[in-house]
Amino acid sequence: MTKDYDVIIIGGGHAGIEASHATATLGLRSLLVTLSIDKIANMPCNPHIGGSAKGVVVREIDALGGIMGIAADARPLQIKMLNTGKGPAVQCLRTQQDKNLYPAKVLDLLRNTPNLEIVEDEAIDLIVKDGVLCGVKLKNNGEMRAKSVILANGTYLNARVYTGSDGRDEGPDGEPASLLLTDALHRLGVKTWRLKTGTPPRLSKATIDFSNAAIEPGMDGDLAFSYSTESFTPLDQQLPCYLIYTSDETLRIIRDHLDDSALFNGVINSTGPRYCPSIESKVVRFADKPRHQLFLEPEYLDGDSFYLQGFSTAMPKEVQEKMVHSLPGLEHAKILKYAYQIEYDAVRPEEFDSTLMVKRVPGLYVAGQICGTSGYEEAAGLGLMAGLNAAHRILGQEKVILKRDESYIGVMIDDLVTKGTDEPYRLLSSRAEYRLLLRHDNADERLCEIGHKAGLLSDAAYERYLDKRRRISEALEYLEKTLVSDREGLKTLFESKGIEYDLRGHKGMELLKRPEFHYVDLLPLMDGLASFGLSSDAVLSLETKVKFEGYIVKQKKEAESLLKQDGIILPEDIDYLHMDGLRLEARQKLDAIRPLSLGQASRISGVNPADVSVLLLTLRKRNLL
Repeated sequence: MTKDYDVIIIGGGHAGIEASHATATLGLRSLLVTLSIDKIANMPCNPHIGGSAKGVVVREIDALGGIMGIAADARPLQIKMLNTGKGPAVQCLRTQQDKNLYPAKVLDLLRNTPNLEIVEDEAIDLIVKDGVLCGVKLKNNGEMRAKSVILANGTYLNARVYTGSDGRDEGPDGEPASLLLTDALHRLGVKTWRLKTGTPPRLSKATIDFSNAAIEPGMDGDLAFSYSTESFTPLDQQLPCYLIYTSDETLRIIRDHLDDSALFNGVINSTGPRYCPSIESKVVRFADKPRHQLFLEPEYLDGDSFYLQGFSTAMPKEVQEKMVHSLPGLEHAKILKYAYQIEYDAVRPEEFDSTLMVKRVPGLYVAGQICGTSGYEEAAGLGLMAGLNAAHRILGQEKVILKRDESYIGVMIDDLVTKGTDEPYRLLSSRAEYRLLLRHDNADERLCEIGHKAGLLSDAAYERYLDKRRRISEALEYLEKTLVSDREGLKTLFESKGIEYDLRGHKGMELLKRPEFHYVDLLPLMDGLASFGLSSDAVLSLETKVKFEGYIVKQKKEAESLLKQDGIILPEDIDYLHMDGLRLEARQKLDAIRPLSLGQASRISGVNPADVSVLLLTLRKRNLL
């Protein structure tokens, strides 16, 4: 093991994985430091990838050249497209993963990444000399030099786990906590805060009665996160999930024992994720609700463990036993692992910029839950961007900053650095004002060119994207110009859909624009359409372009005004604190955040249109407009 690297990445979770893969792929000598190699890509909470907005993030990671989608496609326990009855802006993939197979695939991908070394150790200090970051100090291997360091510590910094009032210094899944690195950040003036998250109990499948639970199956079809995936998991090889509900007795037990919960007896005071609350928080917050839905989800392909989704709690073990046994079908369920809550340190969002570099310490980057986010997918997206920007800084190349109309990853980072957060941040489709542009089907169209230009997406993957784009373009042109040749077949199709058939000729595009008709309907009726060889993924992209063209064009026009303001760069040396005309709150917020552009400044909470006008005037006075 050498002592000299270009980049050192601390943490082998989903952020550290993507960060280290990115820096190593860009040719930099990279060291990934993890407390346990066996826990790389661990899923201490629900072993699923994707979901609302998050599924699109995984597609974006893949389009940029990351590996989460590839690993998730290897052998999902279940896969389905969510929100198929709604518009394309909210459709996304969700998979249930095997807690052993997914990490094994990730580790294999990392071990086959050139320039990447993995070591099992703990980072205990940051080495800074004369204001310059020089590396990290490891507990067992001493000082390691580096030009950049990426902190991707997840929920391990000063982690403390609670089951009832029983608290212990511990990371997820019983791992040791990282107890010294927060002090290193504080010595550098970096501000941190306490956050929390939780996880529900795991149950033995053999002791569950599924007879009264509603089956939640996956889906058939060529469903995948990665654009490179060619082998798909058919429905008959997928495992079902199950839906159950709390009983009256469950609610009674929870209400009777609120004082036993670490969330209600004053033991835990930190903020948790609003969109993934404990079951006792839901019972209190929605006191009028007679029941709450829960999901039983498998954790392994051949294992016995089931995850009780929606039942996170901070109750003592003996109360958890009563709560679980009050649920329908779980009267005799054996608890394999008790639920717990975990508190941890995170870096305040105002401490880092849009490249995820800590402003006080050039060369130090943060990624994942240490940024104040929640979720595997958010962590992976941040890790990839931190890795790209750390590498580009060392290589003397341009920063990579994704715009709000380009990606959910861009929305997330912009939200964090301009608005901050008072709770663990979670991506939602409602956070993206241009969500019709940020669809599942067009992540490659939005980001492959950026990933390839940045050096992360391979030539082969980029050529695959260009070929797909060419085929779609040619198919659209064919549909625009060509009449349906099989008139009898078309008449039969009209009748099957309950539509009156007229004798005039119909071009393919005219029919495809109608909600009743789909590409697959036209394939047997138009000579030559099959020659374009579109995959189901490409067909989805083509149909969305056609059927939602008006809405997409309108949203693109709306985004243009944002792009204009984002194109007005603010000087790094601008003095906000002494700028005439700015309100005091705006001065303080602008000085703390140091926005890169006028558009970013306008999105900061506490900066109003009058303040933006003052900034414009200042730029004109300095001849910067």
